[in-house]
Amino acid sequence: MLTETKPLAHKGSESPSLFSEKIMPHLELIAAGISGLLILTGWFMAHQEEQTLSVISYVLAFIIGGFAKAKEGIEETIANKELNVEMLMVFAAVGSAIIGYWTEGAILIFIFAVSGALETYTMNKSHKEISALMDLQPEKAWKLNTDGTTELIPVAELSIHDRILIKPGERVPADGRILSGTTSIDEAAITGESLPVTKDSSDEVFAGTVNISGSITVEITKNAHETLFQKIIALVQSAQSEKSPSQAFIEKFEGTYVKVVLSIVVIMMFLPHFVLGWSWNETFYRAMILLVVASPCALVASIMPATLSAISNGARNGILFKGGIHLETLGAVQAIAFDKTGTLTKGMPTVTDIHVKQGYSEEEILLYAASIENHSTHPLAKAIVEKAASTINKPLLTLDSVQNLSGFGVTAQLDDKEWKIGKAEFVGQDSALSFNPTLINQLSESGKTVVFVKAGDEIIACIALKDIVRTEAKAAIQLLKDYQIHTIMLTGDNERTANTIAKESHVQEYIAECLPEQKVSHIKNLKERYPIVAMVGDGINDAPALATANVGIAMGGGTDVALETADIVLMKNDLPKIAEAIKLSKRMNAIIKQNIIFSISVIMLLVISNLLQAVDLPFGVIGHEGSTILVILNSLRLLRG
Repeated sequence: MLTETKPLAHKGSESPSLFSEKIMPHLELIAAGISGLLILTGWFMAHQEEQTLSVISYVLAFIIGGFAKAKEGIEETIANKELNVEMLMVFAAVGSAIIGYWTEGAILIFIFAVSGALETYTMNKSHKEISALMDLQPEKAWKLNTDGTTELIPVAELSIHDRILIKPGERVPADGRILSGTTSIDEAAITGESLPVTKDSSDEVFAGTVNISGSITVEITKNAHETLFQKIIALVQSAQSEKSPSQAFIEKFEGTYVKVVLSIVVIMMFLPHFVLGWSWNETFYRAMILLVVASPCALVASIMPATLSAISNGARNGILFKGGIHLETLGAVQAIAFDKTGTLTKGMPTVTDIHVKQGYSEEEILLYAASIENHSTHPLAKAIVEKAASTINKPLLTLDSVQNLSGFGVTAQLDDKEWKIGKAEFVGQDSALSFNPTLINQLSESGKTVVFVKAGDEIIACIALKDIVRTEAKAAIQLLKDYQIHTIMLTGDNERTANTIAKESHVQEYIAECLPEQKVSHIKNLKERYPIVAMVGDGINDAPALATANVGIAMGGGTDVALETADIVLMKNDLPKIAEAIKLSKRMNAIIKQNIIFSISVIMLLVISNLLQAVDLPFGVIGHEGSTILVILNSLRLLRG
């Protein structure tokens, strides 16, 4: 029996990978731990009157614990030509050592290293969703060759139009279209939806999703680096690197604040000695405490961890924010404008009523109408065919002579008669109105489109169709009303249809007969009434309006166009997700406000306590660095829920 053995070179190559994957993310925490042990050693040696060994232990604690933050501070100072909080901490620790407070200086470095490690953990935690997504995409795929054989090849080698075999339980390696087979696909990685979706021939499948039940043959439609999956990853990575207005302000404020603190510290080194009669040692000691407690570490950490956590939370639940600015703004939205078709409604007409003349059966008329409409590509025709397929257990009739007049209707020869199916103008206005004027008027007033069926010279039936309001629309609109958000519907439909849809969906206002270019002017008018306006659309015809609104939200269902247009993308056409996104934004803004108020309050309390000589350096360090840790932990709450 042959066994495969791994070469020694491969074995050795695992060490760097193990170091980078397992140890590197925790290097700061390990350094902080070693620093803490060295502080204990130094303290013990000091009590044993081994001063030399004690100082050596403290110096090592300074170097090991403070290296990462000192390096970061020096590099940023050189790059930005501006001092930062890291340099304040370095100055404070060195100053403490100069006046003989080795223990206090070392504790400062230790806690600062711990808070830095926790901050790094927060960043790693927020990026974990992206790493998990990357792990979902397979590296290899079963390619179907022209001779019928299959071979396992790297996904990167797949080309558009290649055919691949995806077996049950395997992940889809690339975006494509099903050529044969029926299966259920778990699309949770793309849409956040936990329930599997049934897929058949001609349906699209996306990389990273899971084939659950059946084997399918798929034709590749996109290269590996252009898949929807890769675009989602790039989108969230970009969002995590983009700074919100609050974060940008805090970082700009940091440079000025550090200069002010250093200036006050320099004054503090001399003024209290002459004005308050403090000793030089006490004066310098209090100046070092001021350097520690006045540092804005907690203030600087108030925003970014919260923003990253919220973006990661949204991505996990199928809500993609294209940046912190959009996430921050969403919570302040006062009005939301909805496109009707495909947003509030399903975007596909459905047969709601069939009325036939006496002497004809509904099943007979539906069979004949579907057989004729099967030769048309119009959405209304497709809806009639689908209705027949779901209600009649008979095959459609074969027709030889069918003529499709685009935009009007279809004619066909059947049973030695000319059949016409279409609008009133197409079958004859007078004939259509004579069918049942009261009924036709009622159907029209309820926002339905009426199609007439004419056999020979006689109107024998009418079929009513309607773009159905999404079942979740009412609940979604009510959730927005609970947030005191005004809702408006923009639609190109006539006044009657728009009024009906508005009532069914419970939107508070509607604008009918609105062309795509007119939607932009309506959004501008809304912005005059409400300072912050959001627009929700399908990301295609609504692109100009999405760009004009303060926040554009695309109901993309995972389409490429949706990813390219709006500021926020709902990966599944699920209206209640809008309220979820707003709730997440409000939570983030509330937590950021808590962090800022808390961090400023702690700084003020510690500064005043220091001036009153009521706080020593160890407690100043614990209060200052402890507030930073608490602020980061508070931000981490956004990863839940």
